[in-house]
Amino acid sequence: MKRGIAILLSVCALVTFGYFTASKWAIHHKTLTFFDPLRTDRPVAVDIAVRRDREWEATAEMVTLPVVILSHGNTVKFTEYSFLANVFAARGYMVVSIQHDLETDEPMVTKVGEQYVGRGMQYNRGIANIMFAIDELKKLQPNSDYRHLTMVGHSNGGDISMYFAKRYPELIKKVVTLDNLRVPFMTDGKFKILSFRSKDPVFKADPGVVPDDEICQKAGITVIKTAYQHNELSDRGSSEVKAAIQAILDKFLAEEEDATAATGARGMTEPAALSASAIN
Repeated sequence: MKRGIAILLSVCALVTFGYFTASKWAIHHKTLTFFDPLRTDRPVAVDIAVRRDREWEATAEMVTLPVVILSHGNTVKFTEYSFLANVFAARGYMVVSIQHDLETDEPMVTKVGEQYVGRGMQYNRGIANIMFAIDELKKLQPNSDYRHLTMVGHSNGGDISMYFAKRYPELIKKVVTLDNLRVPFMTDGKFKILSFRSKDPVFKADPGVVPDDEICQKAGITVIKTAYQHNELSDRGSSEVKAAIQAILDKFLAEEEDATAATGARGMTEPAALSASAIN
């Protein structure tokens, strides 16, 4: 019996490895820089990840690509989340990772007692970057769905994603965060939320950011408690860390696709909530 389980696990591992390996080679990454004339030509760099066949189909007006907006953490580059971008791109999304911070920007500081510890300026700048990037992308890839966005972000980028969702809930389909620490989750159940939490003695979420288990259950929020460090939740993390997160994220997206297929509501059904669990 144990041997059979071991064989099954090995097969699953091989299938997962083959899936992501094949998907990685099929995915096209390109980096573009736009210049915002309303902000003194501020450069906004984006990395676009999309499956080659889906990009061709969208260009031929055969499909409409769902869109992911990916926001990086403080001091992490927008190109350092390929392990996340590739999961979404493999499932047919167009992933747009945006560089929010420039070397010329004022350093981010913590102001105790202020809302979001004084990070509002960074969040609003992130929203401006996202809106500007979307307007530019509409010109390049008009056959994409910019009205039902999936917001993804790590740390400060997760807070930008949640803040954007609070400001523009009508544009949101789902939100995925990795250890956002400042902006409280939305709990009205308008869209699903998946959040990976680190086990880090330094990086702790502010009180009230992550709801309790009862509220999460009612609101369709899935919280995944991990044993990982805050800074491991990017391409800088180990292969084991990234593979574990990829597997859970892929399951989350697969359940959404299954729910959509079951109802026949093309692209509009939210994923069923996963069971909250711990991963090591």
